[in-house]
Amino acid sequence: MSETGSSGRVQPAHAGDPSRIGPYRIIGRLGAGGMGTVHAGVAPDGTRVAVKVIHPAQAQEPEFRARFKREVELSARVTGPYLIPLLRADANAVTPWLATAYVPGPTLNQQVLAHGPLTGASLYAFATATAQALAAVHAVGVVHRDVKPQNVILTPAGPHVLDFGIAHAADGTSVTRTGVMTGTPGWISPEQYRTGATGPAGDVFAWGALVAYAATGRTPFGAGAPDVVAFRVMSGDPDLDGVPAPLRAIVQRALAKEPEGRPSAADAAEDCVELLASQVTQVVRADTLFTRAEDMVTAVWDIPTGNDPVWPMPANRRRRPWAGMVVVAAAVIGGLAGGVVALMPGKTEGDKHRTTATASAPPSSSTSPGPSAASAKASTAAKGKQTASDGPAGAASWAAARTAQGEGEHDVARAVLHDQGVLVQELGEGIDFSPKTVRFHASRREVYLSYRLSSDEQGTMYAETEVAGLMCRTLRDVVLRLHPALPYRTYVLVKESTGRDPQVTWYDDFRTDAQCTSAADDDAGQAADAGQDWQPDEQGLGQAMIPSTDGDEIKVADRAARKIIERTNGMRTTLGTDRLLGNKELKVGFDPGDATMYVWSDYVAWNQGQVETWAAMTAGEACRALVKQKDSAGEAWPYSRYAVAEIGGSGYLMIRWGTAETSADCPS
Repeated sequence: MSETGSSGRVQPAHAGDPSRIGPYRIIGRLGAGGMGTVHAGVAPDGTRVAVKVIHPAQAQEPEFRARFKREVELSARVTGPYLIPLLRADANAVTPWLATAYVPGPTLNQQVLAHGPLTGASLYAFATATAQALAAVHAVGVVHRDVKPQNVILTPAGPHVLDFGIAHAADGTSVTRTGVMTGTPGWISPEQYRTGATGPAGDVFAWGALVAYAATGRTPFGAGAPDVVAFRVMSGDPDLDGVPAPLRAIVQRALAKEPEGRPSAADAAEDCVELLASQVTQVVRADTLFTRAEDMVTAVWDIPTGNDPVWPMPANRRRRPWAGMVVVAAAVIGGLAGGVVALMPGKTEGDKHRTTATASAPPSSSTSPGPSAASAKASTAAKGKQTASDGPAGAASWAAARTAQGEGEHDVARAVLHDQGVLVQELGEGIDFSPKTVRFHASRREVYLSYRLSSDEQGTMYAETEVAGLMCRTLRDVVLRLHPALPYRTYVLVKESTGRDPQVTWYDDFRTDAQCTSAADDDAGQAADAGQDWQPDEQGLGQAMIPSTDGDEIKVADRAARKIIERTNGMRTTLGTDRLLGNKELKVGFDPGDATMYVWSDYVAWNQGQVETWAAMTAGEACRALVKQKDSAGEAWPYSRYAVAEIGGSGYLMIRWGTAETSADCPS
């Protein structure tokens, strides 16, 4: 088991992630949660952006679509120096998305955990800027409803409030599910706990708690079970020890139990500006005159910039030199009936994945040492790779294949067409796909993708290679993870041309080609090496918290949870647990993108030593659960990593993680 430190904000893209969304090239991930995934994107002019995409399954829900569309409308209404602007959105896309400016820096939560509370003038600047941000939100009739440390980024220019994922109009228009309380325990107002009411005053309450946390590193109503925190919020006094006296008075008013006793965000901002001005005079020259609060924030803001990793900017795609391309016509080779055209990139002859054999007939039997021999070699290699039992794939098998039937095949067809459409946009190549271009041949266990070239450029051969690699990755993701009962294992690319027979250009076994590499993928080795540096994070845990619909995942999670709960309760004396724990406190889920099973605890009464003891036991059980399923299901089971997390004062902490290949890898 390997244990490493925390990761940066930009994470590598996961298998199956789009390479382009709208006008933006996608080069990694910034986060993920119950609503969707946030990708790191690059605009055509090189501007860095954050692209938020709804999960495909949720995009099919009219209620969730309405929520996302509403979020876009609300975000477009909100502007301010300490808010993150909406740049572009498509709420009507098959998979809706929105793009905002990217701002570098840690969240307040990350900053406090790593470096401690904010101090001095920077604390006053923080209070001023965040109050101004909420005032700008409220000024256009919007309520944020999720003000918390994880939703404030400390940029080099000052704090920025983000994530309007559950924002709604102050007129009460809401698209959340009836009876579901939004927000995070400890950052929810007393009136929302009592009646479910939300409004600008609720944001001000959360702002008061936010400033207290920034000043002390503690939540003012403590940590613990959600119902315990709710009781303290509604009836207890906040713990404001450590908040500077001038600022404490404003925070105290913001945390009043009744909404009428709190200042508006604009009034709180005005009071904070006055306090900030007094701080400014202590740290800048006396003859410096500031006319704007933003200038004062900038003048005193003293938060280390930290490490903002250079994004792997998308380079222009390299074209393979098509040296050795041979075009032979009947007029050149006497005695041949009909023309033979063979395109031979430098590595084609030895590439098992690619064939230039025409689907309708075997290669020419001519003994000429020219391209006919090359075609014969390609055909021989193709037969060696073929997994179907009735000869190589060709025009006849393609014609006999049918369109999708049943939920699983329809999911496959939709995923393939979606991913290929994104790829073609990115490549800019002349490749066309029709709605019925994906076909299935169940008895041969083959999935066909047919296409047409609308360009004669030599570069389209490179594009075909990219199409093949993506086809493989899509099928591995959809078939192996979502629909493992489907019989298919081979994918076949078929090129259609007017006046010519269909031509099989590529086929391979996607079940055994775990990396889905190709001769044209020069970066495959680097991608594999990058996997060695894997570590769990909040984004992966967020994915694991999304309920699974996969039968195997549910079975393994249930089995692992039962065992972990049983052993946890058997260690009550050692752990000092005050009651029996169950599924409410101990949970298991899966992050498909990183092939990781997460186990997390929401029980908060353990001390550090008890957490370590519990995590060590749990890591062993998680590892053994994965190995057992791997031994049973073989390569069809994609999960080989595990992580154990525990709830902390301001979020989840990753305690143990590792890789499960054999039982010898598992902690005892």
